[in-house]
Amino acid sequence: MAGHSHWAGIKHKKGKADKQRSAIFSKLSREITVAAKLGDKNPDMNSRLRSAIQAARAANMPKDNIERAIDKSTIATDSNFENIRYEGFGPAKTAIVITTLTDNKNRTASNIRTIFQKYGGGLGTQGSASHNFLQLGVIKIDKREIDEEKVFDLATDAGANDCIFHENYYEIHTNKDKIYDVKNLMEKEISNFISTEIEWIPINKNNLNKEDKEKMINFLEILEEDDDVQNVFTNAT
Repeated sequence: MAGHSHWAGIKHKKGKADKQRSAIFSKLSREITVAAKLGDKNPDMNSRLRSAIQAARAANMPKDNIERAIDKSTIATDSNFENIRYEGFGPAKTAIVITTLTDNKNRTASNIRTIFQKYGGGLGTQGSASHNFLQLGVIKIDKREIDEEKVFDLATDAGANDCIFHENYYEIHTNKDKIYDVKNLMEKEISNFISTEIEWIPINKNNLNKEDKEKMINFLEILEEDDDVQNVFTNAT
């Protein structure tokens, strides 16, 4: 998942790869199912579904898994998923914003509260941590898809706010309510996208020492292992 922006390059411990891959596929599948359930089953007619499928492909999710997730949207008519945001503070008082997709908010709230308590954090009310972030639309594109000058011109013409060049990918920022408008225009030149999501970008950053960084990495890993958690954002650096 997109998640904790500056922590996206965290190297997880050896032996966790298969478990993490399964967890990522599970979250991607859930997003595909919900997107298909809420809109058209044809990704060409459903921007959210199309973006979810593109993210799944970028994560090397098998085609069969993607098709099953779409089919499940028709079968699982009794499951009502909702997006719920949780906020709080982790190790060294780092601000945390968690986005979830759940069919049981009591279970999700209980699980997240327990994780915060166990790993030295505290779950707060909505607004308690989010003032440390800007909520933006974020589109990520592999650098192999298009060159820097062309992607910058394309993003600008599409109405994006910013185009950031990272080592291996481009990060396009938009107003959160314009993300699919910008994405649709960029799709005229680009076929494959890493992700298209609403993210919480930190404004006020918290620089951690080595010990607190290790605690933070462990805390984030535990949070992201929860099936209901879609993304975790932090202002830790």
